[in-house]
Amino acid sequence: MFVVDLTFDCYQDTTLELAEQAINRLVNALRFNGQIIGDEFPTVLKDGFFITRVMCPTEDAMHPLNHSPFVKHSIEQLHTAGLLAPKVKVIGQDIHSNGADMCHDPSCYILYTTYVHTCSPLYCGDDFLPVPLFRIPAIANGDYKTLIKWQEDWQACDQIQINGATRCEFSALEELTSIKSDLYRRGRDITKRISFLTKKPVYYYLYRVGGVDKESELKRRCPSCDGEWKLPEPWFGLFDFRCEPCGIVSNISWDFQ
Repeated sequence: MFVVDLTFDCYQDTTLELAEQAINRLVNALRFNGQIIGDEFPTVLKDGFFITRVMCPTEDAMHPLNHSPFVKHSIEQLHTAGLLAPKVKVIGQDIHSNGADMCHDPSCYILYTTYVHTCSPLYCGDDFLPVPLFRIPAIANGDYKTLIKWQEDWQACDQIQINGATRCEFSALEELTSIKSDLYRRGRDITKRISFLTKKPVYYYLYRVGGVDKESELKRRCPSCDGEWKLPEPWFGLFDFRCEPCGIVSNISWDFQ
């Protein structure tokens, strides 16, 4: 990912409140379009202009060709707050973050995330790198808000079950591991939508922990169709199971790895 500064010049008198609202509106639009990553965007006022620092999945993420209708509308709304469209300055590549998928025609995708990931939750099925969302057709209402909200909920459940400090842990774990959960239902709806738009298979990662022992884990069948889904070798060293008809991938319980 790349560290990028967005500089907003004032072309007329404005107020801090109006400027803040207009910048936040644009930042949210960019976030829901996958052009910026994360949920913390520090903004400073310096010498009469505003600077917002963001993280972008690619160096060209802020190119106008990637803008959604909501982003374009938010840029237009800056003028009502006395601000010009932002100047984009790429500071450099973040050495601590993931790279981005550069495949022009992935064979498939995987919907996968964890509580420590800040990148796109859509991964390329060829090199297992996060796919910038603006490189696939918009999922709904011109952007990817439904997918990003699903990712936030998945990561929240993951954080709760990892911490294991409250009784909420069990409900959170159920959301991550059960095909009857709301989180699974929403995620599968999203994978089906992306598959329809891209004409490519999209797999949903079903988290697995617990179980009796490794032997019984290796004999697990697809929880959706009860079919055989054990792979000869782990896919990307992570997914031990894959069901093509159901579009689900999973792992041997983390308790036995």
